Amino acid sequence: MIKMQVIGNLGKDCVVNTVNGKNVINFTVAHTEKYRDSQGNNQEKTTWVDCAYWTDRTAISPYLTKGKQVFVEGQPEVRSFTRQDGTAGASLSLRVREVQLLGGRGDSVPSSVPSSSMSSSSTSIPSPSEITEPIDDLPF
Repeated sequence: MIKMQVIGNLGKDCVVNTVNGKNVINFTVAHTEKYRDSQGNNQEKTTWVDCAYWTDRTAISPYLTKGKQVFVEGQPEVRSFTRQDGTAGASLSLRVREVQLLGGRGDSVPSSVPSSSMSSSSTSIPSPSEITEPIDDLPF
């Protein structure tokens, strides 16, 4: 099995469809890589990944909106096609197994996100005023 992981921003709001009685969430993730070319000029290269998340957990779909940063993992597929002008083209698609919201555009993930679409941990993080033990800078 080939596994691909992508961190990027959603290019537009997701679309929820039903195909043969199964739910699929379709969205597009853009990953931009910055580098310097051989002449020392700054360059950017953006790769678009078409994602299909086959799941019954569609509660995450309202949070998959344009500009949000996400982590997706799944099995990649390359699709070949012929453009209208007759030239060959290819697109990268991903059959998603896991999706995580990371944020984006200064927004934080709303606290009302269902726990099934977020971490399975049910513990809450205490506020700074609730911490009673001393805090060390060292993790050991």
